[in-house]
Amino acid sequence: MALLNYTTSIDVHKTLGEIQKILVSHGARKIMYDYDDNGHIQALCFQIATVDGDRGIKLPANIPAIYEVLKQQKKAKKIKTNPDYEQAERVGWRIIKDWVEAQMAILETDMVKFDEIFLPYMLNRNGLTYFQAHQKNLLLVGE
Repeated sequence: MALLNYTTSIDVHKTLGEIQKILVSHGARKIMYDYDDNGHIQALCFQIATVDGDRGIKLPANIPAIYEVLKQQKKAKKIKTNPDYEQAERVGWRIIKDWVEAQMAILETDMVKFDEIFLPYMLNRNGLTYFQAHQKNLLLVGE
């Protein structure tokens, strides 16, 4: 099966604007982007008010991983186009946009709380996401 959105031609900045619109319509108060040394956006960060106070969220886009998947799928003939890094960026951000949109739809049904969706991406006092803290064994999980 080919990667979701692998044929997209929608500009990254258009997609980021769509994500921003979704987030703002659901209470985001501040939005910021993290760039790598080459000027590529590697994460979208936002602040949102929750019942427990303002929370910082960092949504990473692992574009190099997407680029590798696209190249592998081209080799396996699951996709017909020759991927480039810009295509990987377009695909990655479209996937994130679709994910955010779907998560917000679930949130609107009251099936989940905001924290249930975004907990792995919430920033702690040290600027790490909870998932990053977990990876570094900074969270005690289990016994």
